[in-house]
Amino acid sequence: MKLSIELSCESSKEWVETVMNDFDAFLQDHANCERKASAMAMSFVAKYPDRLEIIPELIDTAVEELEHFKSVYQIMEDREVRLPAEMGQDLYVKQLIDGCRSSKRERFLDRLLLASIIECRGAERFRLVYEALPEGELKKFYHNLWASEAKHGNIFVKMALNYFDKEEVYDRLNELNEMEGEVLKSLPLKPALH
Repeated sequence: MKLSIELSCESSKEWVETVMNDFDAFLQDHANCERKASAMAMSFVAKYPDRLEIIPELIDTAVEELEHFKSVYQIMEDREVRLPAEMGQDLYVKQLIDGCRSSKRERFLDRLLLASIIECRGAERFRLVYEALPEGELKKFYHNLWASEAKHGNIFVKMALNYFDKEEVYDRLNELNEMEGEVLKSLPLKPALH
């Protein structure tokens, strides 16, 4: 059974060029995204403490995302790039969450599936960054990160299948995937993961 999806659209070459032209700003955003991803995994634990089947994997995911943050921060230190004074709102994630349904049951499913899609998009973009970077440690780092994020895309779908019928999961995953593509296309280009 396939646990992740093909994204509805590819990121543009212009996005890659924007990132490569201001890589330090991209690193700042990337660090923020890793912190937010860790917090998101832990927010599932806090909001759904009765979902015992998925708590250990959520904790592992939160720890791994925090380790990614630590690694990005080390790269930033080496380049003398500081963390931004504040984490601005991620318009991409906000628009996706605004598309979630409101009942507790449906919102739980939607949030899990959006986590999957966001991780799949992150994996796609880390692959593009990896391909654009010159040979060296930074290129190796983004290659490893790409593989890790791709795995995260799978685990959130697997989590959803603990609680929801397969047909419902994949039907909604396809709907949210289409929505994500539209949101992505509407965003201005900037040196950021989303």
